[in-house]
Amino acid sequence: MFKTNDYFDGKVKSIAFETVDCPATIGVMAKGEYVFGTSTIEHMTVTSGRMDVKLPGETQWKTYKEFETFIVPKGVKFDVKVESDTSYRCLYK
Repeated sequence: MFKTNDYFDGKVKSIAFETVDCPATIGVMAKGEYVFGTSTIEHMTVTSGRMDVKLPGETQWKTYKEFETFIVPKGVKFDVKVESDTSYRCLYK
């Protein structure tokens, strides 16, 4: 049914599920800085709060607010900072 994931000593939690088109997760991040790795292309949408993101090859952070989406390539690492509890949805394509 659903799979729960726990990362960074419980500061990031998600629930995995299947959409009609692809696997997905919904999750929350506590205030902090994180480095994530990808094994597929990820379409990440902020659903509450805001995320500062530095994608591979970028030198500056970009802020994503509620209902804004960014796409992360397969096989890379990317940096995320959140200043307060923030929720997201991620589609794995």
